[in-house]
Amino acid sequence: MPLESSPESPQPLRRVAQGVERWVDRLGRIWVEAQLIQVNRRSGSNTIFLTLRDKLGEVSVSVICTPQTLDAAGPPPEGATVVANLKPHYYMRSGRLSFHCDELRTAGEGMLLARLEQTKRLLQAEGLFDPRRKQRLPFLPEVIGLVTAAGSAAERDVVHNVTRRWPGATIRTEHALVQGPQSVEQLISAVGRLDGDPQVQVIIIARGGGSLEDLLPFSDEALVRAVFACRTPVVSAIGHEVDSPILDLVADVRASTPTDAAKHVVPEAGQELRVIGEARERLRRAIRSGLRREADALAGLRSRPVLAAPTTTVAIHADQVDQLRERARRTVRRVVSNDETALTHLLARVRAVSPQATLERGYALVLGADGHAVSSVDQVSPGDDLLIHVADGQVTAGVHTTRTAAIGEHDD
Repeated sequence: MPLESSPESPQPLRRVAQGVERWVDRLGRIWVEAQLIQVNRRSGSNTIFLTLRDKLGEVSVSVICTPQTLDAAGPPPEGATVVANLKPHYYMRSGRLSFHCDELRTAGEGMLLARLEQTKRLLQAEGLFDPRRKQRLPFLPEVIGLVTAAGSAAERDVVHNVTRRWPGATIRTEHALVQGPQSVEQLISAVGRLDGDPQVQVIIIARGGGSLEDLLPFSDEALVRAVFACRTPVVSAIGHEVDSPILDLVADVRASTPTDAAKHVVPEAGQELRVIGEARERLRRAIRSGLRREADALAGLRSRPVLAAPTTTVAIHADQVDQLRERARRTVRRVVSNDETALTHLLARVRAVSPQATLERGYALVLGADGHAVSSVDQVSPGDDLLIHVADGQVTAGVHTTRTAAIGEHDD
């Protein structure tokens, strides 16, 4: 029953809150359809907070559930449409109204997204998306493999852009269904044939845009594993920029569109020619600069006196040798002259004391018969022969008499 109140007799707030709590508790559970906007997991807590929004975007509510409830639904990714079994609950202390979710299901497209998300987590846990396992594309492939639908716009885009960008490239196309029950098997076979061709250097898997259901073959686990096992680098070009099948994650390169795939696989010939021209011009400038630098260094070396006139140093040393030789000559002449003078003096002194000089002064040298000089009368007897040496010869004489001279006398 409604509570009666007036300014004079107001109701206690606690009583009003209790009435709201009892009224909310009488409300039963109800299934609602909404879009899952946000999932907030709090570490160490057994409570997960979800934000659900009406499809028209006019109403958003906070929902509480357990991790088990969320995981049982996939869990659905953010943005998926879900069906939730809710029970309103009023917290009297805070006056806040919230909803408890006991069961959650993915609805329509959201169910597909949840299944794809589960497959994606499984493959990621096995390391199929590891960037370290991805192969680098060849710089300039001669043969390009293409897997696409026959006569499709994707095939025309890839072929047109590849041939326009690099006319020398060869494209080997393997046609396959790109949607429907048999598409996965045909796609796997086409990829296998191209991967087994030793001339094919890169493989492009291309398809135009489509709905989520149309692109499901490119998220099939079997196809993803086949692409992961390829020895040839694979480029995924599925749909448009917003489309993201699981194939994009396992491929070595993800292209946003088939046209973008051609840009990844081959360079643009005109651009490469410009790059080569710029590189050649830079090389020419570097060579010219190097030659100028070396020529300047060589000119500097040639301008040095020792290289400009190499004989100058020899001439300087030759002059020094001539000067030294002349000094040596003067020194030798001076020494010889001094020695000649000394020798002349010595010769004069020798001559002064020699017997010949004495003889030239009128003296004579008397030798006895025995050849010894006679210096006393006692050494000869009358009748002895004497040999007398004078300055210019010899005289033979005989002794007739001898006489002893007194002291101080000289016998001529």
